[in-house]
Amino acid sequence: MTAYRLAVVSAGLSKPSSTRLLADRLADATARRLGADGREVEVTVIELRDLATDIAHNFVTGFPGAALREAIGTVTRADGLIAVTPIFTASYSGLFKSFFDVIDPDVLSGKPVLIAATGGTPRHSLALEHAVRPLFGYLRSVVVPTAVYAATDDWGTTGDRLTDGLPGRIDRAAGELAGLLAGRAPSGPAADGGAQEETVVPFAEQLAALRA
Repeated sequence: MTAYRLAVVSAGLSKPSSTRLLADRLADATARRLGADGREVEVTVIELRDLATDIAHNFVTGFPGAALREAIGTVTRADGLIAVTPIFTASYSGLFKSFFDVIDPDVLSGKPVLIAATGGTPRHSLALEHAVRPLFGYLRSVVVPTAVYAATDDWGTTGDRLTDGLPGRIDRAAGELAGLLAGRAPSGPAADGGAQEETVVPFAEQLAALRA
């Protein structure tokens, strides 16, 4: 049986971080939902803090380093994506946005995505709707209806599947992502068993083509 590939992007800066904790809980809940239906899931977590230098170099040189290329390949090959960012000044972090800036936007077209965020106060929860959801809408991803925001105080709460507490929101969002994945056939391995080499067109050539 071919397993569903689930990529998890965490933009937390500390280690450990609440952003990574939320990402792990969402991934576990999604895998559990799919597993209950007899479906296998392969989860790969991408910690953006470990790729910060590679991302900056990519902007300057136009070429991804080996680690960044592997991360991009993971997102490219994934059947679904969980993307979690800390909220800074009422929006996603610069590191989070920069990572998705270096990915070919067509890669995320039609891909099921669960968006989530962490912050110190519940007042920033709407950043998911006015910043993160529009980003993936622009990339033509299929974003699940429930976005999960976890403020500092949410980690001390308990709840069940029928409440709006953090556990309930995680379970509901995971169920929505699992439902989207279950309606799609899992992707098989690439023909060469790994990421395909990308053809990089220099920006100057792209501008020249637009002027032609």
